[in-house]
Amino acid sequence: MSRIGLCAWAVGWALAGAGWTGGAEPAFDFAALQARARALATQPRAPLAGEVPDWIRRLSYDELRQIEFDGRESLWRADGLPFQVQFLHPGFLLDKTVRLHEVSSGAVRSIPFRREYFQYRNLRSGAVPDNLGFAGFRLMYPFRGVGTPHQEIGAFAGASYFRFLGEGNAYGLSARGLAVDTAGPGPEEFPVFTEFWLERAPAGAKTMTVYALLDSDSMTGAYRMAVTPGRTTTLHVRATVYCRKNPAIFGVAPLTSMFWHGENSTVPRDFRPEVHDSDGLLVQTGAGEWIWRPLANPARVRVASFSDENPRAFGLLQRDRDFENYQDLEASYHARPSAWIEPVGKWGRGAVRLVEIPTTTEFDDNIVAFWLPEKLPPAGEPIELEYRVHWSLDALAPPAGRVRSTRHGKSAFYEPGLERFVIDFDGAPLQALTAEAKLDPVVTVGAGATFNHASVQKNPINGTWRVAFTVKPDGSGRPVELRCFVRRGGEALSETWSYLWEP
Repeated sequence: MSRIGLCAWAVGWALAGAGWTGGAEPAFDFAALQARARALATQPRAPLAGEVPDWIRRLSYDELRQIEFDGRESLWRADGLPFQVQFLHPGFLLDKTVRLHEVSSGAVRSIPFRREYFQYRNLRSGAVPDNLGFAGFRLMYPFRGVGTPHQEIGAFAGASYFRFLGEGNAYGLSARGLAVDTAGPGPEEFPVFTEFWLERAPAGAKTMTVYALLDSDSMTGAYRMAVTPGRTTTLHVRATVYCRKNPAIFGVAPLTSMFWHGENSTVPRDFRPEVHDSDGLLVQTGAGEWIWRPLANPARVRVASFSDENPRAFGLLQRDRDFENYQDLEASYHARPSAWIEPVGKWGRGAVRLVEIPTTTEFDDNIVAFWLPEKLPPAGEPIELEYRVHWSLDALAPPAGRVRSTRHGKSAFYEPGLERFVIDFDGAPLQALTAEAKLDPVVTVGAGATFNHASVQKNPINGTWRVAFTVKPDGSGRPVELRCFVRRGGEALSETWSYLWEP
């Protein structure tokens, strides 16, 4: 299961300069990459080359941070182009290398590693091989326009992981090419981006395209990813995947995040009230329903599936933007982006799957969400994928009300044997209603407990509407599915709050 530490992304990325070999390679386009992936899928997977020496793989987090790159050597910086590329040095958790190429008008040139681009400080720079290779790369762009400083907008590093930033964001959750056998009956498989092609974007361009070749024991894939930075940075992904063998779980558009504790969980011995990259899963179903599932740090691995047909969107969101609820000046959890998956075309029948894994620290990515198709074509036939990933601080919610907070606790003194849940709903339509408006709380309680009582009232302090309800467990100890929304005159005024309570 996926437990990729956040520190793998928190590494102070050391960067390499952009040189290239003199010989031009054959013309390149997405069709050529698809043909290569298709041909590779007919052969057993070749073992990854082990170019990284042991001493580099054993570098600590702090030692890797000593390796610095001269930003003046960034790819395309000398040409004054809007997009620039800076390369990542192997070490610590980044123990594999990738091949990089520049694409310009269809012509391809390889980008070789050169240790002269790095300052190694007290490390043994003389032991670094001339052909070491890069661990990945990051993309730079001037958010505020031509002539302003370039800022990091995203990075690719480790397996098929990547993550991006909208303007003013701090790094948080990640995405990856595919999730294979995640929380399945056997071990998880991690496909790897082994090779990248970076397309040179001309002066004035607002979008840059990255191509990648994916490989694993079960599959190969050709990926085309067009990046458009801004307040919301959007990655338009188009991929063709060929399975050597169909896996049990083929997770499309996976997102990976961290949730240690929040308002709905017991606070560990920590000065910070909440610690998480994301606080909930939001799904917009094909039928138009909006479902909000608050995240949790469970006692054991748990998996939830939201069956659907042709989903409109889903994502892992950081809705709570109030610094007072995090109190972390370094991690800036209040500024970590949400990631919203928008399918292109019809995805058919399947389910949005949420995997929650127990963790005792903030350094494990213990949350995974992805689309799981109901059926795959026979192995060897192409699987076409297309979607957009939007990275932003902006609130994502239905036009009506959204869940603002989830709280839960016992009411042992006043209500012996009952459990109380308190959900606050917010949004412009709800804020506009007066306290005299008649709203109905709609609460559904699954097997394992019985519904007792519910109330709804407007909060005079902040204008939200609060639903409080109690349930009585049946003593079996089995998990209980809970749902809640508010309506008025038969019309739903909020998204559906969905929660799995474990007595």
